[in-house]
Amino acid sequence: SPQGFQIQARHFSYADSITKVWMSLSSSTPVAYFQEGLIKLHDTTGLPWWATIILSTVLLRTVVTVPLTIYQHKIMARIELITQEMPEIAKELKKETAIAMKQFNWTEKEAKIMFNHSLKKQWTKLIVRENCHPAKTMIVLWGQIPLWIFQSVSIRNLVYMLPNPSSLQAKIIFTQISLGGFLWMPNLTIPDTSLILPVTLGLINLAIVEIQTLSRVRQGGRLHKYATNFFRILSIVMVPVACTVPSCLSLYWVSSSAFGLIQNLTMMSPKFRRIVGIPATPSQLEHPYKHLADGVSQRFQKISSWLPKKT
Repeated sequence: SPQGFQIQARHFSYADSITKVWMSLSSSTPVAYFQEGLIKLHDTTGLPWWATIILSTVLLRTVVTVPLTIYQHKIMARIELITQEMPEIAKELKKETAIAMKQFNWTEKEAKIMFNHSLKKQWTKLIVRENCHPAKTMIVLWGQIPLWIFQSVSIRNLVYMLPNPSSLQAKIIFTQISLGGFLWMPNLTIPDTSLILPVTLGLINLAIVEIQTLSRVRQGGRLHKYATNFFRILSIVMVPVACTVPSCLSLYWVSSSAFGLIQNLTMMSPKFRRIVGIPATPSQLEHPYKHLADGVSQRFQKISSWLPKKT
């Protein structure tokens, strides 16, 4: 029928669009650099491919995400500190507004508009003074997401011998990767049928989400709850995805997430935060790991209370 033809045509159009995007990404310049970097690291170190993937992950995240994460935490700390200055500023502005209201015969509405305008101006001044625009709190995502995508596509390219499947180098690398595994997965070009990597990936990502939630002193708002639930769902969804991709790709994802888990735990340390110059804030925990352990214990108690009790 014409309607069925339209649906089918739309489906093909969507599929073609995805394929074109994937092909352009696969043959992009950044991916080519990442791919070449992986090959050079493997050839220079002489390490098997499983170790090359883990080492490249550690090196890239250390060079890219660690400095960005430290910078982001500095920005977040500065924002929290200037927020502490606002009540006193607002108090002074209320006094000034009350005087101006009498002097210029402002109405309540006019006074409120002028007060809000002045308050916003003072907030902007504080942001400029401390160089801590709130948009900078997203800097880790802007660095980490492209890194994860380019590295994932470059590893996938090596497995599928892209962008030139007929080249001798591509065939040699494919053979090396198919023999460059370890323990339960000697062949890195096929999915991990044992499910060890996919399940580990899901558990690590869930752990990161829960650590970030439990390490907060103040309860987050509705948006934070939505974001937390979204990342919980994404962590679970990534498990079946990791079951279908070559195990070298799952290995990269697990390595990257494991690094992220260690990074999150390290950033909680007051001593480490002082060393890297992150300002102390009122919300900073004095004993973060004890707070985290208590939070985990409470979670387990809550879960156990839901389970049916033996009679």
